[in-house]
Amino acid sequence: MSNSSAKGQQPEALRSLEAAAKAGSKKPDGQGLTATDQTAPTPACLEQEEQTAAEILRAGAEGDTKGMAAAAKKGHGK
Repeated sequence: MSNSSAKGQQPEALRSLEAAAKAGSKKPDGQGLTATDQTAPTPACLEQEEQTAAEILRAGAEGDTKGMAAAAKKGHGK
């Protein structure tokens, strides 16, 4: 998705978690309240998004940043 497609949209929660996992478990620098290419919404079923978010949060609570990134990639089929 290009920046023009993401313009004006809020970051999608699951993609924001994925971006944080890739940035060492913190919000990436420059990520504000508007979606970027990395955090723009993607079509996915709600059940899959909820399951992936739970896996990311579980790994984060355990301090497993690699597990967070793996769950995020799995959730988006990357």
